[in-house]
Amino acid sequence: MTFKISIGSLAVMLALSMARPAFCAEKPTLYLIGDSTVKANMAGGQGWGEVIDKSFDTSKIHVEDDALAARSSRTFFTEGLWTAVEAKLKPGDFVLMQFGHNDLGVPSESYRASLHGVGAETQDVTNQQTSKPETVHTYGWYMTKFVTDAKAHGAMPIIVSPVPRDKWTADKVVRNAGQYGEWSADVAKTENVPFLDLNSIVADKYDALGKDKVTEFYFLPDLTHTKPAGAKVNAESVVEGIKALKDSPLSKYLAK
Repeated sequence: MTFKISIGSLAVMLALSMARPAFCAEKPTLYLIGDSTVKANMAGGQGWGEVIDKSFDTSKIHVEDDALAARSSRTFFTEGLWTAVEAKLKPGDFVLMQFGHNDLGVPSESYRASLHGVGAETQDVTNQQTSKPETVHTYGWYMTKFVTDAKAHGAMPIIVSPVPRDKWTADKVVRNAGQYGEWSADVAKTENVPFLDLNSIVADKYDALGKDKVTEFYFLPDLTHTKPAGAKVNAESVVEGIKALKDSPLSKYLAK
């Protein structure tokens, strides 16, 4: 049996085959990684990552909050949480990363603590939680690991400085301009990736509102975790920071 296919039919079939990849293209994902200030998972508390999807056009981009309470840059790596996110990354995705609140402490005494700074220093310890030997790196090393891995998969990493706690000196909220805020900026500069100074954006708003209002409406009594109203302000501040990033392709996915 012989089948005849006209030139016109071939042209239509070719056009459809060429169009199919674009039609079936998977939309990008914005992954959020961090601690409880991003995803609180507690009664009365809410992190900014839990509400920020409302600021994006989710018909064009998927927003996935993979942050986990009580995690530091170190434990997000050692517990395999980053490996799980990395396995899902594809070209065109984005990763917003914010750590620092739980990296405090001494590695030999805290299973969450990372070494200070952004250098290559290491410390061999016995992990207090697993009782196994572990080589601990600097905060900057872990952040750089997340960045370089994301880049390797064609995703765009964006480093976010830690949000302020409800701690004040006179009438000004305490800022994280040094240590984790500074180290975050250092990694972003070294790796040539965007840096979103969320700490400063939010702190400016807190200063304008004043301690009494911020404490009453935005924070739980622990001075770190935000109520829904605080999460909303922080999420709005993240969006403000994204808009301020020069030539950021993430901006085009924001809801209008």
